[in-house]
Amino acid sequence: MEDKRILYVSSEVVPYLAENEVSLMSYDVPKMINDQGGQIRIFMPRYGNINERRHQLHEVIRLSGMNLVVNDLDMPLIIKVASIPKERIQVYFIDNDEYFKRKATFTDEEGQMYPDNDERAIFFAKGVVETVKKLNWVPDIIHVHGWMASMLPVYMKHYYKNEALFANTKIVTSVYSQSFDGTLDPEMINKVKFDGIPDEAIPDLAVPDYENVIKTAVLHSDAVIIAAESLSASLTKYIESSGKPFLPFVPKDKFAEVYTNFYKSELL
Repeated sequence: MEDKRILYVSSEVVPYLAENEVSLMSYDVPKMINDQGGQIRIFMPRYGNINERRHQLHEVIRLSGMNLVVNDLDMPLIIKVASIPKERIQVYFIDNDEYFKRKATFTDEEGQMYPDNDERAIFFAKGVVETVKKLNWVPDIIHVHGWMASMLPVYMKHYYKNEALFANTKIVTSVYSQSFDGTLDPEMINKVKFDGIPDEAIPDLAVPDYENVIKTAVLHSDAVIIAAESLSASLTKYIESSGKPFLPFVPKDKFAEVYTNFYKSELL
């Protein structure tokens, strides 16, 4: 994987958030490619419960300052950056006071999902792509982890489909076990359609529960990795029948070689 460029876009990454299957793999996979001589970038949201002082985040003024439109509202984009100690890996943080200042990730102190999580996902997807454009850094592969990043494949295939920078970029989505109950805002489909994304591309967003959000990401990806040992039967069947190249679950002690071969055979 030497000199290949891989962009990792994740809902959660250690050491910035607590360990879970998404945050751990969102660290382990980039580290593995970095160790092989690949060029990587990691993007994640800058949630308010990330300790900026401890992790030495700082704003990148030259990348910040633009506004992104979400559901007809202008939202300022702030970009921060930090380095994972000892690994020489840069992590970019997508920030906005309205969406990410609250002191938690996805739910309030009662455990209720934030009502604007759908808009946060749209803002995150657009923020990542706009920042990569400003960096003028062309990824060979974009690897998506976690549902908060799930709108990125959709926007890449429609909203940004004419961007020459990404003409040869392939998208792979890792699918994890269910991480929220209920649905996101029922108006989510209309907020995505506001950006010119056609009805027929996002039928599952009519009911934006966890599985349908992930199905929408899978539909717009070039390849899929099953990253959870216990994935629901319906989601597994959807992936297997999608016609996309997919990688079945691989235990952590074996993933490095298997993921590398999957990248090479299916995406490069």
